[in-house]
Amino acid sequence: MTTLSRRRALTALAASGVAAPAVVRGATPARWRMVTSWPRNLPGPGVTAQRLADRIARASGGRIRVELFAAGELVPAFEVLDAVAGGVAELAHTAAVFWMGKIPAAAFFLAIPFGLTPLEHMAWIDHGGGQQLWDELYADLGVKPFMAGNTGMSMGGWFRKEIHSLSDLRGLRFRMPGLGGEMYRPFGIVQVSLPPGETLPALQTGAIDAAEFAGPASDLALGFYKVAPYYYWPGLHEPNGTGECIVNRAVWEGLDDELKAVVAHACAAENAYALAESERANAEALKVLVHEHGVQLRRFPDEVIAAARHSAREVIARFDAAGGIEARIYRSYVAMLERLGDWPRVSVQGFLEARHAA
Repeated sequence: MTTLSRRRALTALAASGVAAPAVVRGATPARWRMVTSWPRNLPGPGVTAQRLADRIARASGGRIRVELFAAGELVPAFEVLDAVAGGVAELAHTAAVFWMGKIPAAAFFLAIPFGLTPLEHMAWIDHGGGQQLWDELYADLGVKPFMAGNTGMSMGGWFRKEIHSLSDLRGLRFRMPGLGGEMYRPFGIVQVSLPPGETLPALQTGAIDAAEFAGPASDLALGFYKVAPYYYWPGLHEPNGTGECIVNRAVWEGLDDELKAVVAHACAAENAYALAESERANAEALKVLVHEHGVQLRRFPDEVIAAARHSAREVIARFDAAGGIEARIYRSYVAMLERLGDWPRVSVQGFLEARHAA
């Protein structure tokens, strides 16, 4: 609606004695609180969260103003879902994997071990039925979810000692939430779930022996290299890094179509922008870690990769056996992997092998 047509509509409402909704009148901007699971301005998701808040404010013409509260400033990192559902905050920026305790299938909307890469994940959400399943899964939680940022492909993790074989994983206390930790559990790791901001202190005190979070840019900022010198790849457990924006369902449904479009497009714009930013930032940060901080870059042994691939299939298959929406999400996700077929191998993988050939 144009400014002129909106003014005419408001004039007509006033003349008829009917009050216009607060979100339309514009005299008093809606003030939203955004809670996040990240330290303030953490490269990657913390920066994305602030940029998303700013996008919504600008694109709405000031009709929505968003104040950001980083992890722990209003609620703890792992309590932002409850805060939004309960009306403590209007929206949050977080990651779907943190809700596996409530809804195990939430993990599909961040990453599945040996699953979809960032662009493939976007194809599933936007063009493979993923968004509809995501909305349905979160409906009973009282929130509306969106893709809103991406840290790119993850690294495999930070370790105090080198990993030469599967036996070297046994007994390691490994910060790895979600299905990735479950994938490694048969090899004897102790799975630990910690907010990003609490992970370095746990490494420093010896409470954990290894940790993963995201890609090199975020990992560099969190300082894991100060304690754990071995940095492993590939990120078998998390080939995608989608950031999740969740909006209180009642707040979302109370918006007019124009403001719904503002929020949705702000999330989509930040999703694409952040993914491109992460590709650049991760490449630069990896060089800094290796050449300035002496980080030892290591590839997981073939034995570990093969065993993890087999374990991942068993972990994920349980969703099919669960039935209901969990099975439908699993089948939709696997169907996207099958639809992609050989295309990623003959396109991206084939090109990269040719580009980097000696």
